[in-house]
Amino acid sequence: MKVTVLVGGVGGARFLLGVQHLLGLGQFAPSDRPTAEHELTAVVNIGDDAWIHGVRVCPDLDTCMYTLGGGVDPQRGWGRRDETWHAKEELAHYGLQPDWFQLGDRDLGTHLVRTQMLRAGYPLSQVTAALCDRWQPGARLLPVSDDRCETHVVITDPGDNAQRAIHFQEWWVRHRAQVPTHSFAFIGAENASAATEVVDAIADADVIMLAPSNPVVSIGAVLAIPGIWAALRSTTAPVVGYSPIIDGKPLRGMAYECLSVIGVKCTAEAVGQHYGARRATGILDYWLVHEGDHAEIDGVAVRPTPLLMTDPKATADMVRAGLELAGVSV
Repeated sequence: MKVTVLVGGVGGARFLLGVQHLLGLGQFAPSDRPTAEHELTAVVNIGDDAWIHGVRVCPDLDTCMYTLGGGVDPQRGWGRRDETWHAKEELAHYGLQPDWFQLGDRDLGTHLVRTQMLRAGYPLSQVTAALCDRWQPGARLLPVSDDRCETHVVITDPGDNAQRAIHFQEWWVRHRAQVPTHSFAFIGAENASAATEVVDAIADADVIMLAPSNPVVSIGAVLAIPGIWAALRSTTAPVVGYSPIIDGKPLRGMAYECLSVIGVKCTAEAVGQHYGARRATGILDYWLVHEGDHAEIDGVAVRPTPLLMTDPKATADMVRAGLELAGVSV
């Protein structure tokens, strides 16, 4: 079976672990099975990507790679295990900005390799594949596009009360989304295109899943790339979405702040309606909400099920529930 998942960030990476647990892939592959029976492809958000201290940082791609490859920091859910911060400390002594972004020593090695390859002319998809040769994540990790497309946020600067656009990383990490915010802009999206491998992974899949990632700046940034929305609407595979909202609160991160900016209520029903039904002009066939939550979305089959990703097994149960709802057997 071919499974394609749209993901972003820590929640998306943990969701992928659950898919692997169910399908017996990656670190969950049986030792007596030399060849995987299933194929997992992750279409990963690149809107968080940024140039920091002269290196190209791709937070969501790296979080997925480290998580599936066994190198992620288990407490933070991002960055490298057993990280040190000597380079960051030295940069601070020199007064180099930005001083609010945490760039670890081990993580820096990944960014240096990526930057060297990008400057040599390799597309991001090939660079990602080369990095994954080391980590062996047990899934194909595809940046949604090889073109540069970054999420920026229009805010009222608390310093001078003027409106300006800042990079998503500054809004998210430095300001913790706690500044007057007006809109999001996916800079470069109008000239970007979905990577060919991504379009093929959606077209050829047996099932498509939308991870319970931030619907605005993770999944939303993926959907902003021209070609993705059309590919989801035209695929013959069922599209199964998972609510990132539980009892009116996001599973993690700042989805509430993001949803409020675009005028969408922080409920499982409102997020599902935001994606919409494929029978109309949207992308969903099925929508899973947490037990106790309620959603009515015209043209979409909804099922309540436990959606707390407490461990890979619990997440695998979520994935299984979605496959059962869609009539897909493993």
